[in-house]
Amino acid sequence: MGFIKNRIIKIEIKLAEKRVLELREMKLGSKIRDLRKKRNMTIKELAEQSGLSTGMISQIERDKIGISVTSLWKISQALGVFIGDFFDKKICENNLIVKKNQRKRIELVNSNAVYELLTPDLSGKIEFLRLVIEPGESNDNEKISHDGEECGIVLQGKLLVKLGEKEYILEEGDSIRIDSTIPHRYINIGDITSISIWAITPPKF
Repeated sequence: MGFIKNRIIKIEIKLAEKRVLELREMKLGSKIRDLRKKRNMTIKELAEQSGLSTGMISQIERDKIGISVTSLWKISQALGVFIGDFFDKKICENNLIVKKNQRKRIELVNSNAVYELLTPDLSGKIEFLRLVIEPGESNDNEKISHDGEECGIVLQGKLLVKLGEKEYILEEGDSIRIDSTIPHRYINIGDITSISIWAITPPKF
């Protein structure tokens, strides 16, 4: 247990040094600006509703700075859209099946975390995600909470689940059910890539 605790501490220090996580090769600024204008919102109004500063919103819209998943989540909530609306657009053959090469993806710079949407869209009652996190990395630099619940299973590697003030270590084959209203975050504390599958209801990502 001492080794695991020391490893967790080292990972936490490493993550603390990477407070600003960016979305890789995705120009979200124009998408956010277009959505804001369609809703007749000013930058100030979006800032107030998302809890971010006007300066940050302005820089994000001009793609001057990167954006964390947490910040994108707050902006999405304020705009009334899903984070999934910012996924790379792929065309599915139908509204039932998602081929491996047609998955919509969000990748994080520096954190090496990748989200893949396994459902064709977010119009149903459940959302299916594949989460890939490299060793020593996290799905985000802050805990996120939202309505509903989610279930996950680790297919490969090891995953530390931070749920409120509690922590759970999941290894290959382990699964967990989470009350999504409790702030949560996932960290790969293993030596190999962590791959997990998550079902979220109602769709929130």
